[in-house]
Amino acid sequence: MISDSDSDPDMLLKRFYDQKLAQASYLIGCNATGEALIVDPNRNVEPYLQAASAEGLRVGHVTETHIHADFVSGARELADRAGARLYLSGAGGERWTYGYAAEAGATLLQDGSSFQVGRVEVRVLHVPGHTPEHLTFLVTDTAGASEPMGALTGDFIFVGDVGRPDLLERAVHVRGTMEESARQLFQSLQRFRSLPDYLQIWPGHGAGSACGKALGAVPQTTLGYEKRFNWAFSMSSEDEFAKAVLAGQPDPPRYFAEMKRVNQAGPRLLGSYHRPPRLPGATLAAVLTDGATVVDTRQAGPFAAAAVPGTINIPVNRAFTTWAGSLIPYDREFYLVVDESQGQTVDELARDLSGIGLDRIAGYFAADSLEVWLQTKGQLQTIPGATVTDVTAGVLTNDLSLLDVRAEGEWNAGHVPNSVNIPVQELAQRLTEIPRGKRIIVHCQTGARAAIAASLLKARGFDDVSIFGGGFAEWSRSGEKVATTA
Repeated sequence: MISDSDSDPDMLLKRFYDQKLAQASYLIGCNATGEALIVDPNRNVEPYLQAASAEGLRVGHVTETHIHADFVSGARELADRAGARLYLSGAGGERWTYGYAAEAGATLLQDGSSFQVGRVEVRVLHVPGHTPEHLTFLVTDTAGASEPMGALTGDFIFVGDVGRPDLLERAVHVRGTMEESARQLFQSLQRFRSLPDYLQIWPGHGAGSACGKALGAVPQTTLGYEKRFNWAFSMSSEDEFAKAVLAGQPDPPRYFAEMKRVNQAGPRLLGSYHRPPRLPGATLAAVLTDGATVVDTRQAGPFAAAAVPGTINIPVNRAFTTWAGSLIPYDREFYLVVDESQGQTVDELARDLSGIGLDRIAGYFAADSLEVWLQTKGQLQTIPGATVTDVTAGVLTNDLSLLDVRAEGEWNAGHVPNSVNIPVQELAQRLTEIPRGKRIIVHCQTGARAAIAASLLKARGFDDVSIFGGGFAEWSRSGEKVATTA
């Protein structure tokens, strides 16, 4: 039953969706008793409290399906703010327990556990595979039914895909877990397929999430539909499934390991929001001299045309948090450059960054700080572009360093001859591999990642840096030779 219905059902369902994280969370409410449950909240808890209040409900229960790796969980924050009971998984074994559960007074859930949200029953299934502690919640409106209407599957089952089982090993560096997790996921699917086909599936992510490789864009599905059309349900062999689910998984963002650590140990309680202060443009030079990270959030074109030396460019777009989490240090304060005339707001950026644990924004500079720099320092930085002709000449004469910042899998499938591959999220840790005596031309597939990488190189003292904006896509169309790595 949907929350905007004209009727007054006992159970209410409301979905919240963060486009930038491709992440879904849910409100389950009981109109008869005025109680509400929030499942998988992110760190910006105000929308949940406001939505519950608008429906005449009180958030009395908060839970999550697993220890998340792609955003900071808001479960602890929301339970604290609302005075709600917190439910956490206790099914993952000693290694994957929540470090803050006892302090927060959380109820630990096991396979077969259940709890009530008014007249709505929530039954727990332990479905390991994506993570060892992963839970699915079966939801029954007991006022009119004795069987569940739907399942909140988190990162277990998506529309058209299933959660990836490689993240513990590839992102969190728990060695030797991929194969075992893949086989656990297969067994969880076999168990789940015995449930009725009409069961609605309410997943935790949509298209664009790094928690799967082929997620659908529609918000929900049914188990029967997934049995017919989700590739994972078509696999009858555990060995074949394990091989298929691990094949072709994209590189996980670098910050996933930090998110896993934060969410297991317990996210810091933020309380009410405090706007980062706007700082005078004249203080930007001192901030950079002190070695602070300053992120210019303007688009790549304006940054390449004119920027304050020492700043790095992470443009505001759907990938902003992915690259911010990979390049901004978590252990110290940082600053932003924000052009509010272009629709950017420091409040939105601060919430987005806080959502992945980057909540140490010491302040921000407006775009007019560039003019202040020009007046006081006399020169802004530029990053020129490069063409196919430039790249071809450099490849032939070997008088430049051609840096490909795509993922390793992309580079292996095809790359410009004599190029060096360092994925952009690894660049800051691998600067010693780049020669300083040559011109550096940076490229990716179509230019977006290259612009970020070029700004990082300039900020780290590489003077002669250019961007091949057309990237490997343009190189491939040009008819020039393409190299591959078997």
